[in-house]
Amino acid sequence: MVIVLTVTAKGQITLRKEVLQHLGVRPGDKLSVDLLTDHRIALRPKPGQPVSTIFGLLEQSNTERLSIEEISEASAAGWAGEE
Repeated sequence: MVIVLTVTAKGQITLRKEVLQHLGVRPGDKLSVDLLTDHRIALRPKPGQPVSTIFGLLEQSNTERLSIEEISEASAAGWAGEE
Protein backbone atom coordinates (compact mmCIF):
# COMPACT_ATOMS: atom_id res chain seq x y z
CA MET A 1 0.00 0.00 0.00
CA VAL A 2 1.40 3.37 -0.98
CA ILE A 3 0.28 6.46 0.92
CA VAL A 4 1.15 9.89 -0.45
CA LEU A 5 1.70 12.75 2.03
CA THR A 6 1.95 16.45 1.23
CA VAL A 7 4.65 18.73 2.64
CA THR A 8 3.31 22.12 3.80
CA ALA A 9 5.00 25.48 3.26
CA LYS A 10 6.36 25.13 6.82
CA GLY A 11 8.00 21.80 5.94
CA GLN A 12 5.50 19.74 7.92
CA ILE A 13 3.58 16.61 7.03
CA THR A 14 0.48 15.11 8.57
CA LEU A 15 0.51 11.35 9.01
CA ARG A 16 -2.75 9.81 7.96
CA LYS A 17 -4.87 7.81 10.36
CA GLU A 18 -4.01 4.49 8.73
CA VAL A 19 -0.27 5.21 9.12
CA LEU A 20 -0.69 5.97 12.82
CA GLN A 21 -2.80 2.85 13.31
CA HIS A 22 -0.19 0.76 11.48
CA LEU A 23 2.50 2.10 13.83
CA GLY A 24 0.26 1.64 16.87
CA VAL A 25 0.72 5.23 18.03
CA ARG A 26 -1.78 7.58 19.65
CA PRO A 27 -1.86 11.31 20.37
CA GLY A 28 1.00 12.25 22.68
CA ASP A 29 3.22 9.32 21.63
CA LYS A 30 6.63 10.02 20.15
CA LEU A 31 8.07 8.72 16.87
CA SER A 32 11.67 7.98 16.01
CA VAL A 33 12.93 8.84 12.51
CA ASP A 34 16.08 7.19 11.13
CA LEU A 35 17.68 8.88 8.13
CA LEU A 36 18.71 6.17 5.66
CA THR A 37 20.65 6.24 2.41
CA ASP A 38 19.05 7.08 -0.92
CA HIS A 39 16.83 9.81 0.60
CA ARG A 40 14.78 7.32 2.62
CA ILE A 41 13.65 7.34 6.24
CA ALA A 42 12.50 4.70 8.71
CA LEU A 43 9.70 5.77 11.02
CA ARG A 44 8.86 3.84 14.19
CA PRO A 45 7.26 4.39 17.58
CA LYS A 46 9.66 5.58 20.26
CA PRO A 47 9.54 3.38 23.35
CA GLY A 48 7.93 4.91 26.40
CA GLN A 49 4.56 6.06 27.53
CA PRO A 50 2.78 9.31 26.76
CA VAL A 51 2.51 11.94 29.48
CA SER A 52 -1.22 11.29 29.77
CA THR A 53 -0.52 7.94 31.47
CA ILE A 54 0.50 9.72 34.69
CA PHE A 55 -2.84 11.49 35.16
CA GLY A 56 -4.55 10.04 38.21
CA LEU A 57 -1.44 8.07 39.18
CA LEU A 58 -1.50 9.26 42.78
CA GLU A 59 -5.26 9.19 43.19
CA GLN A 60 -6.48 7.09 46.08
CA SER A 61 -10.16 6.27 46.13
CA ASN A 62 -10.23 5.45 49.85
CA THR A 63 -9.15 8.91 51.06
CA GLU A 64 -11.20 12.00 51.84
CA ARG A 65 -10.77 14.91 49.44
CA LEU A 66 -9.49 18.13 51.01
CA SER A 67 -10.50 21.69 50.20
CA ILE A 68 -7.85 24.19 49.14
CA GLU A 69 -8.10 25.78 52.60
CA GLU A 70 -7.44 22.42 54.31
CA ILE A 71 -4.47 21.80 52.02
CA SER A 72 -3.07 25.26 52.82
CA GLU A 73 -3.47 24.65 56.56
CA ALA A 74 -1.76 21.26 56.34
CA SER A 75 1.06 22.76 54.30
CA ALA A 76 1.55 25.59 56.82
CA ALA A 77 1.55 23.10 59.69
CA GLY A 78 4.16 21.00 57.91
CA TRP A 79 6.44 24.00 57.43
CA ALA A 80 5.98 24.92 61.09
CA GLY A 81 7.17 21.45 62.13
CA GLU A 82 3.75 20.34 63.34
CA GLU A 83 2.21 17.06 62.38
